[in-house]
Amino acid sequence: MPGFIFKKGRVGIVSKSGTLTYEAADQVAKAGLGISTAIGIGGDPIIGTPTKDAVELFMNDPETDAIVMIGEIGGGMEAEAARWIKETGNKKPVVGFIAGQTAPPGRRMGHAGAIVGGADDTAAAKMKIMTECGIYVVSSPADIGATMKKVLS
Repeated sequence: MPGFIFKKGRVGIVSKSGTLTYEAADQVAKAGLGISTAIGIGGDPIIGTPTKDAVELFMNDPETDAIVMIGEIGGGMEAEAARWIKETGNKKPVVGFIAGQTAPPGRRMGHAGAIVGGADDTAAAKMKIMTECGIYVVSSPADIGATMKKVLS
């Protein structure tokens, strides 16, 4: 990946969105921080690495000091990861973003995994759960870097 976007550092990224992975990395780099590892898990219905597993890897990685967790509407992986973070004591700060905040209910958005099936997998519901679990939730991906810098200072 381009060195001007992915600068070496100590922030891990796990994301369902490839494009938002680049955006988060760029935001973190522009904030004077860098990336330890970026894990793009995709948003398809069948995923090999769930969000929680990627977050757990970062929590146990001595070269990662903080985490960016990017999710989207549909499914319950972000809520599962958020609850795991809270249950295990929030060892490292997490900045989170959920894509699809303006998506109409019941409509497939982008790919097979991004469809809201119920009240608990809307962007608003996921953002509420994440906030309740101690994650610093941003409403725009443009705020990821500045929020991470603030959280780490």
